[in-house]
Amino acid sequence: MRFIIIDGLDGSGKSTQAQFIEKKYLSIGESVILREHPSLDNSYGLKAKEALLGRGKLNKIKASVYYALDVIRSVRKYNGKSDNIIMVRYLMGLAYLPLPLARILYSFFTRILPTSPFMFFLDLEVEESLRRMSSREEIEMFENRDDLIKVRKKALKLAQDWYIIDTSGSISEVNQKINEILDDLDGE
Repeated sequence: MRFIIIDGLDGSGKSTQAQFIEKKYLSIGESVILREHPSLDNSYGLKAKEALLGRGKLNKIKASVYYALDVIRSVRKYNGKSDNIIMVRYLMGLAYLPLPLARILYSFFTRILPTSPFMFFLDLEVEESLRRMSSREEIEMFENRDDLIKVRKKALKLAQDWYIIDTSGSISEVNQKINEILDDLDGE
């Protein structure tokens, strides 16, 4: 089973690239489960999304806790049930926390949750992230310049063992980079 993790900054193309990966493996007859977080098919995901659309310290805490519970629920429910599991927004939600706490929790969660060689962090400059999100109807609490700068810096520190993909190019260029890595890993 391939356990593929797609994480990254807001507006980096996580959902788009996850859908391309899903199509890649479906086209060769493999089963795929694609999970995006926060997921909207359970109370944890719904509460995380609601908190992300709110403001204030309490909503930040609620968003983090419910987000983590949503991810854990997905792992428990779907791990091992398909040839491929693609998790979008998996561990880097921890980058919204203060760095010392994020490092501790990252170490903890990578011990209790599955990780794999197929871990991609989709990166782009903050200004491009903001430009891509400018047409969204709903703006989440962390989707602003200051928070994106902080989150990106922390996420890049946490993602040192990940494949970091610059998504400032075209969608097809990014997809090609990801496919090359997937094909290399499959060939090992």
